[in-house]
Amino acid sequence: MIRIQKAGAEDLQKIHDMAQVVFRHTYRDILSPEQMEYMMDWMYSMPNLEKQVEEGHHYYLAFDDALPCGYVSIQYEGTDDAGVEVFHLHKIYVMPDSQGKRIGKTLFDTAVSHAREYSGGKPSRIELNVNKFNKSVEFYRHIGMRVLLEEDFPIGNGFYKTDYIMGLDL
Repeated sequence: MIRIQKAGAEDLQKIHDMAQVVFRHTYRDILSPEQMEYMMDWMYSMPNLEKQVEEGHHYYLAFDDALPCGYVSIQYEGTDDAGVEVFHLHKIYVMPDSQGKRIGKTLFDTAVSHAREYSGGKPSRIELNVNKFNKSVEFYRHIGMRVLLEEDFPIGNGFYKTDYIMGLDL
């Protein structure tokens, strides 16, 4: 049975530990080992996870029975020029041995519920960056997201993210 719960500070170690497996698994054929290590520290070191929570990232954990098997992070970005409340889905990952069980969809639905509740019924949109070569692009298209733009941007240390920015109007 899959259970979703809002993560607290005491859960950041679980997120860190899952990322050691799932992020590396996801990007093993896409990123160089050097960029992989840089991004792991940038996104998943304990100090950086703590900083993300301080900056307004809301994490939710998925559990299959008692075992953590995935996570999602969403953050309110603000109101765009058209008056739409924009939320950024920073992370959504499911452990390799738990994929194919609709856990990713359940985590995504949790993020959508979070955005709808936070926006209070105002027009809103969820956006995310996804590596153009990540197979999850098809998952996002399948659940109704569309490519808003393509962007290559520097993340430091001479590395770039080569992403689609995808969106879903709520």
